[in-house]
Amino acid sequence: MPDDHDESPGVLLKGEDNAARRISVERDKRGWSTTALSDRLNEAGFEMNPSAVWRIENGKRRINLDEAIGFAEVFGVSLSNLVGPPTLAAAGRAMELIDAVVASHLAAQRAQRTYRQATDALSDYLAEHPDISDEADVMVSNAIADNVMKINQEEYGLPSA
Repeated sequence: MPDDHDESPGVLLKGEDNAARRISVERDKRGWSTTALSDRLNEAGFEMNPSAVWRIENGKRRINLDEAIGFAEVFGVSLSNLVGPPTLAAAGRAMELIDAVVASHLAAQRAQRTYRQATDALSDYLAEHPDISDEADVMVSNAIADNVMKINQEEYGLPSA
């Protein structure tokens, strides 16, 4: 079993240590003192004095969940980003891109669910109204084909003639 002080890169189970390191990195990156960070936390509604910021950064004080949320909010990062592995946190752009991939995946899953619900509702309706089924199918197919063409044009430009 690994010891608690193992410095293996990419370890996700050390969120509190990761957060402490990330807070220091983010504060330094912005050129803020512990007082400036404390002021920003207080303005955002998260009570924190400069001494507490220093103690958290230096592992002398634990960080609670509400405080972690406050730091994430002040730095403009997600909570998972704040507590992520320090090697990735140091490469802030990597964490931004990871967050973007995860958010895009979630949006795609939600869009897929919405699409299934809409097609199911249309299928149910057309089952009750078979006399318009053929026209509705053609209309849906044409509209989807038009959208695919628009997306392809946006992504790849106009087709050559």
